[in-house]
Amino acid sequence: MSDETLFTETLPASAPPPDGIEVEISDWSKRGYQFLKENKIGEAVDCFTHILVVDENNNYALVGMGDATRKRGNFRDALDFYQRCLTCHPGNNYALFGLADCFKALNQFHKAIAIWEQYLLHDDRNITVLTRVADAYRKVRDFKHSKAVYLRVLEMEELNPYAIIGLGHLHYDFKEYREALFYWEKMLETSQEKVDIRVLTSIGNCHRKLKTFPEGIPYFEKALSRDTYNFYALFGLADCYRGMNQQDRSVEYWNRILEQDPRNKVILTRAGDAYRNKGDFDQAVEYYERALNIEFDTYAVLGLALVAKAQNRFDEAAASLQRLIQQDPRNYRLYLELADCRLKKGERFKAVETLEEFQKQGIRCAQVSELLEKIRP
Repeated sequence: MSDETLFTETLPASAPPPDGIEVEISDWSKRGYQFLKENKIGEAVDCFTHILVVDENNNYALVGMGDATRKRGNFRDALDFYQRCLTCHPGNNYALFGLADCFKALNQFHKAIAIWEQYLLHDDRNITVLTRVADAYRKVRDFKHSKAVYLRVLEMEELNPYAIIGLGHLHYDFKEYREALFYWEKMLETSQEKVDIRVLTSIGNCHRKLKTFPEGIPYFEKALSRDTYNFYALFGLADCYRGMNQQDRSVEYWNRILEQDPRNKVILTRAGDAYRNKGDFDQAVEYYERALNIEFDTYAVLGLALVAKAQNRFDEAAASLQRLIQQDPRNYRLYLELADCRLKKGERFKAVETLEEFQKQGIRCAQVSELLEKIRP
């Protein structure tokens, strides 16, 4: 049943309203908002619809319908209710909040920011609104404004968790991993054993990005002790052990992810890489082929080419790499591997040609330049 249909329907006779229009509206409004709190969306819509039949511009009912529709995920319909309310009742804070949240949900962050900042003109110390503004600036990658608003929140409330976590995400998004680590560790220090598991995996991920792998492992392990199947903890441990060149441990965690998600081709290729790096080529080939049976994957084909190269089947490896270059001509690693195949066959001139072909695209890559300088006659 659509919300439009509900506008024209009356409620069942089993729930008669009290006498008097004003008392009736007040009673149905209270019921409607109570139903919203209990997540009984259909019952809430019935209450607000009853009010709108009597008073089509009632601000409580219009906001209530907006909230109910938003909870159903119908953000564009919810926008209509909030805007109707604001047309009749300009400046209604609840309608403004709902409108901004809808724009945020629709990824229209600039519109959401404009509405929240309109509200802040009248109440510039509302922490809830400030953190939402900071989050929205972060989503549009406006580092300067996002950080400034988060810090304003911390000036008012030193340990506000939304601002601290937001600053962690902000710095992480901009690859400032040490700064992100500072804020997430602050969150851990504040919350101790009650800390959100996502803070633990975020700290682990900072260490992963900083390549301080041994320091990241305890955080992923602690997250895993809380949730045995947590994808981010399993992935973090697998990747840390890969970075430490402990391929046996790495494979253990890749396979634990695959137990839950056997058709994850990214993880299949990562596991294939681990088997290849530990010299177990048969297993590596099996995992790469499992990935390719799902759909084409550049890294699975690359893995098979690297297995062929490791087994001195240089022509086969070179043919695969050349096909990959045709599909992904800007991937410098493919040229490096193909050049290495040429060098191993004693074809130095062809190796130089391969690297020069990459450079003709105007892409700067230190690894390509260094190898070219080393092998060029």
